[in-house]
Amino acid sequence: MKFLVINGPNLNRLGLREPAIYGSKTLTDLEMDLLAFGEVEQIEVTCFQSNHEGDIIDAIHEAEDQFDGIVLNPGAFTHYSYAIRDAIASVSFPVIEVHISNVHAREEFRHTSVTAPVTIGQIIGLGFKGYELAMLALKERVGGIKR
Repeated sequence: MKFLVINGPNLNRLGLREPAIYGSKTLTDLEMDLLAFGEVEQIEVTCFQSNHEGDIIDAIHEAEDQFDGIVLNPGAFTHYSYAIRDAIASVSFPVIEVHISNVHAREEFRHTSVTAPVTIGQIIGLGFKGYELAMLALKERVGGIKR
């Protein structure tokens, strides 16, 4: 089983950016945690981060024949990128949207996701643990595992 984890804009600033909201761990810490989690769960994990909408769209398109699912934190693109929404809708594998913070407890503009309707679900506000939960949910969906 192979999953792509995509992190969008400003997530490369984890550990520096608003630590009261996002904590002190870095993107590298997150990626290392996910690779280790993947080993335990027998999931091959590839991580990708970009601050550029087109790069994220390309990564989603290119994942079609390489991955069984995507864990996606679109960052601010969540709220307005119909192009990323359409890229998700164009692929045949499941995508789960993840957000480190509880976006519903933050500014009003963060309460709406244009990407959520084309994902199989969202995990919001559980920090880095949300990525692991998303991978478990994808594993269950893709592998037909019953819990």
